[in-house]
Amino acid sequence: QVQLVESGGGLVQAGDSLTLSCVASGRTFTNYGMGWFRQAPGKEREFAAAINWSGGSTHYAESVKGRFTISRVIAKNTVHLQMNSLKPEDTAVYYCAARVAYGGMWSASNNYDYWGQGTQVTVSS
Repeated sequence: QVQLVESGGGLVQAGDSLTLSCVASGRTFTNYGMGWFRQAPGKEREFAAAINWSGGSTHYAESVKGRFTISRVIAKNTVHLQMNSLKPEDTAVYYCAARVAYGGMWSASNNYDYWGQGTQVTVSS
């Protein structure tokens, strides 16, 4: 079992930056792929970014590419999502997720095995 706890959300203005963190505990974190998803009110959960076990491969949704950066510190069992140039449409609950098996799309939520409780990000215009 893996437990994921997100932090770093908050209320910011458009154009600001924010960094989310996700700390994993439980099983060995090293072999897991990690992702960030988000869900805005009234909308389905959508993929934002993902990173493989070594940190050598990253994936981004088109809507965040060039503005968001995902990274991981294996020694600290932590994944970060650096969000720059935030827009009001980035407002959502952001979820950290972990996947055991590889194969299948990084952007598909059903490929992830463990989820955090989410952290709210609100961007005002």
